[in-house]
Amino acid sequence: MWDSGFSRYTSPTTAWNNQLRQLSKQRQYKEALTLYRHMLRCSFFPNAFTFPFLFKSCAFLFLPLTVSQLHAHVIRTGSQPDPYTRSSLINTYSKCSLLHHARKVFDEMPNPTICYNAMISGYSFNSNPLDAVKLFRQMRREEEDGLDVNGDVSVNAVTLLSLVSGCSAATHLKIGSCLHGCVVKFGFVTDLAVANSLVTMYVKCGEVEAARQVFDEMIVKDLITWNAMVSGYAQNGHARSVLEVYNEMKLSGVSADAVTLLGLLSACANLGAQGIGHKVEREIERLGFGSNPFLRNALVNMYARCGNLTQARRVFDCSGEKSVVSWTAIIGGYGIHGHGAVAIELFDEMVKSGIRPDQTVFVSVLSACSHAGLTDRGLEYFEDMKMKYGLQPGPEHYSCVVDLLGRAGRLEEAVDLIMSMKVKPDGAVWGALLGACKIHKNVKIAELAFQHVVELEPMNIGYYVLLSNIYTDANNLEGVLRVRVMMRERKLRKDPGHSYVEYKGKMHLFHSGDLSHPQSKEIYRMLNKLENLVKEIHPPDKKCQGRNEELLIGTGVHSEKLAVAFALLNSKSGTEITVMKNLRVCVHCHLFIKLVSKIVNRQFIVRDATRFHHFRDGVCSCKDYW
Repeated sequence: MWDSGFSRYTSPTTAWNNQLRQLSKQRQYKEALTLYRHMLRCSFFPNAFTFPFLFKSCAFLFLPLTVSQLHAHVIRTGSQPDPYTRSSLINTYSKCSLLHHARKVFDEMPNPTICYNAMISGYSFNSNPLDAVKLFRQMRREEEDGLDVNGDVSVNAVTLLSLVSGCSAATHLKIGSCLHGCVVKFGFVTDLAVANSLVTMYVKCGEVEAARQVFDEMIVKDLITWNAMVSGYAQNGHARSVLEVYNEMKLSGVSADAVTLLGLLSACANLGAQGIGHKVEREIERLGFGSNPFLRNALVNMYARCGNLTQARRVFDCSGEKSVVSWTAIIGGYGIHGHGAVAIELFDEMVKSGIRPDQTVFVSVLSACSHAGLTDRGLEYFEDMKMKYGLQPGPEHYSCVVDLLGRAGRLEEAVDLIMSMKVKPDGAVWGALLGACKIHKNVKIAELAFQHVVELEPMNIGYYVLLSNIYTDANNLEGVLRVRVMMRERKLRKDPGHSYVEYKGKMHLFHSGDLSHPQSKEIYRMLNKLENLVKEIHPPDKKCQGRNEELLIGTGVHSEKLAVAFALLNSKSGTEITVMKNLRVCVHCHLFIKLVSKIVNRQFIVRDATRFHHFRDGVCSCKDYW
């Protein structure tokens, strides 16, 4: 509440302005607007210094109508608004998505630098970097051609910061690169805020290497700089680089905050680095972020994606107030491990607790039903989503349902569903159908799915490989050759497969045919021994001996096999082994690990590009459908 007593030595309006300033500083924006109404009722008149505090309140509360009313008050006072008031009004209109009003204010009279910066910032804030650059050019012409008689227009660090901040997508990269040149030309490359904005801009445009180059050239780095690089690597899938940058950050003496720790947990989740993730959890507690809901949700996700549902559930159960995001994380965790029944129980518990499901949690529960083969229950949830909760399904929901129907062999129904979609099917929808055709060996529908999916994602090699495998299973050599010709014409090459195993806090990386590991001799010796044992319990069928030989040992140097052999060499008997693979595990390696789990009496948890596989006693949790 504001103080109603004013000093007798202060003019009445100034006293009101002081109260408005205090409320604005304390982020009490609603109270500031209420105070202004009280001021008018008491017959006190605002002046130029009154309005900036009120505009700021409107911007934070997103009140476009109120800011228009305040603008009318400015005009009615008859006072010529000073540059600070005008720039504040431009900024507020921009933040209320009223760019045309902001530009109208800007165009009413000559503008000093502060107003140019506000308008440029407005365009950037509304993701309109082209208009921001056009205005920047106008500003430069005014400065260079001597049109600015008062010398009030000059490019400064704020100008360039506002411009660079507007480049936030890959399509803006050329503009961003040109602005980088301007930063160098105007001598602001050493300005910390501008340099930080360049790092962030390159990260958002997907140019992580360019971001790293700017980062490395910076003499002074603050927490924002380090977070930009950590988040940049995490968002672009460079998990190992996240950990490297974090180690550099610690050596530089900069303490992590919640943003840093979120990036670290994301990296640990992507790598499957549970040991490192556990250390991050201890760091979270040490720094006093233990109750941060974003970090707790990230911890649940990290443990689940590292294969440890017990720890994921512990963090979830110990969390205080649970949001729909918290429930989504744990439901999704059980889902990717194939524990559909538990995921369903959790979803129903969430609804009973009074939390209304959103579209994201429906993706998790539908995916859980799909992985567990719970077709009827999944279809019920899909209907509930539309009819009970009034949510419009997106392509991501349809891809889950197509996978659900495909798993049950209901391919015609899956096709009918796609054809009836109210939104345009994306690559994932047709890809789910193509994957189902591989399991059920349906060449006709596979060709239909492939025709659509390559139109949407022509450079996704996975779909070409899938169709080639379907043709191979059908002994259709002509089809295999057609696919190979298409791949050659489009210069497609399969991403190299690699697998990770965490051992003593370090991630051990293996590529197909890898010989670089210090224990390579022992690994291959172990692998040969395992392959011989596999052949003993699963002898090749004489009718198709060559095919079974390929199935069991023809791909003996795939990265997941090397990772399994390494883990067996370096772990105690009876302990669980977790392997992370970047691609979908192939049929040959899937069979190999199933049989090895029976031979050595160990449980293997393998995370591939689609789900977790739990191998035990010669059986996989996916029931050979993945």
